[in-house]
Amino acid sequence: MSEPHAGDAHTPTGSAAPDDALASFIGKWRARWPEWALAETFVPPAQRETALAWAALQQELGDAAWGGRDARPGELKLGWWLEELQGWSQGRRRHPLGQALQRRPAPWAALAAALPGLAETRERPLDRAEAGAQLNGFAAAIAAIDAALFGAEPGSGDAAVVAAYLLHARLALEGERAAPLGVLARSGEAGAAAAWAEELRAHWPAEAAATVPRRLWAGLALARLRADDAARPLSPWRALWSAWRAARRRSGT
Repeated sequence: MSEPHAGDAHTPTGSAAPDDALASFIGKWRARWPEWALAETFVPPAQRETALAWAALQQELGDAAWGGRDARPGELKLGWWLEELQGWSQGRRRHPLGQALQRRPAPWAALAAALPGLAETRERPLDRAEAGAQLNGFAAAIAAIDAALFGAEPGSGDAAVVAAYLLHARLALEGERAAPLGVLARSGEAGAAAAWAEELRAHWPAEAAATVPRRLWAGLALARLRADDAARPLSPWRALWSAWRAARRRSGT
């Protein structure tokens, strides 16, 4: 079963060199988050390659779950990824991102087990509580991998920070289609995206995540919400300031 990739990214079995294929997936993430060119200076150098590949993988999974009007292609991608991540836990890999991630000791099988739950989040939630609850299992699996990859003790609020970041990612990808039904009913279709962004911003988790990369990703996402456009990159000054503030925070604060 071959993963159907969107856009011009290389397939795992294509003719591109492995390094080129890995760079293609990382490039897709950098294109969506150009702020990272500044923010990554706060990540320890030894963790930067892993952080990029891990961010790119999360983007691939989110795009599969929420992208496009037709759910079926995304379901097939997530099914492919379930098999791939199970293989990572057994020492096998096919996807270029596995070049940077598969050998890292992390609970890849638990992430694979959480993918069916991620697929179910495509259904529009009723409200913010349900939107967060839909992501509980997947967010917990992501937080556990954060801790394993970056050598941190998992924090009690890590999964909530991950869930907030994922809700932002869905809003940036889908716009008003990401808004819960209750928000849509109150604000109408034209105002749903802005109203949902405001609600996410107002209820952003107060506790910092345990790892520097997660604090940076969450900090940049929150800064975009504060700038009133979930998908628009921050100005260089705002990106650097937001990253600095996020990096200096500590878990539990």
